Amino acid sequence: MNDYYKKEYSWIMDRDMEHAVFGDNGKLLVAFGPQNGHTYDFRNFGMIDSIAPWIESGKLRVLCVDSIDEETWSAEGQPERQRLELQERWFRYVTDELLPQYAYDGDKAITTGCSMGATHAANFFFRRPDIFDGVIALSGLYDTNYFFHGYKDDLSYANSPIEFLQNMPEDHTWMGLYRQSNIIICCGQGAWEDEMRVDLHKMDEVLTRKGVSHWADYWGYDVNHDWPWWRKQLPYFMHSILGEP
Repeated sequence: MNDYYKKEYSWIMDRDMEHAVFGDNGKLLVAFGPQNGHTYDFRNFGMIDSIAPWIESGKLRVLCVDSIDEETWSAEGQPERQRLELQERWFRYVTDELLPQYAYDGDKAITTGCSMGATHAANFFFRRPDIFDGVIALSGLYDTNYFFHGYKDDLSYANSPIEFLQNMPEDHTWMGLYRQSNIIICCGQGAWEDEMRVDLHKMDEVLTRKGVSHWADYWGYDVNHDWPWWRKQLPYFMHSILGEP
């Protein structure tokens, strides 16, 4: 399959940013790596190979986004507002600067990610269902409390889907878009999945209460927070969205 790497200056971030694209045609999948991950994590840990049949058949393109987690979500000890403002700039970089380069004719994309990548994937989807129509979130956390330890402001709220979905009116325009989308949220019940299982349950509850169709999938007690399981989960769920490769 074709693999394109690009490093370019971002006017929003005011720095060079990297990304990689796999495939030439098909539905666009925006992929976020785990905490502090980088552009080629999805390739290096076998996630691209796991969905290669859809890429090679022309049904799927994958845009792998570089993270700045070390400066935002992981930068404990730095001022919370500063971290969140930088996170917001990165969010706008992806939606306003990077995605338009690859969204053909305004077609909507799907988001995916594992661990912190699932946090990003859900955050992007739930904040912008006007440009995304699906999410496959694997082993994520969906509330900023875990990373900002109770710090609250408008930006922490904007990055906490569990919080803002609870308060979103059921007749909000976004709710109608959610109901037309593929929403898949999954985690295992094995090692290192305890917090993720709690957040999955919370997301399941709020989406159910709001009448938003979704798939909350709890895998077995042998399913750990690790790449071998994410490599099994992603193609399993991709099949439900795109069908046979």
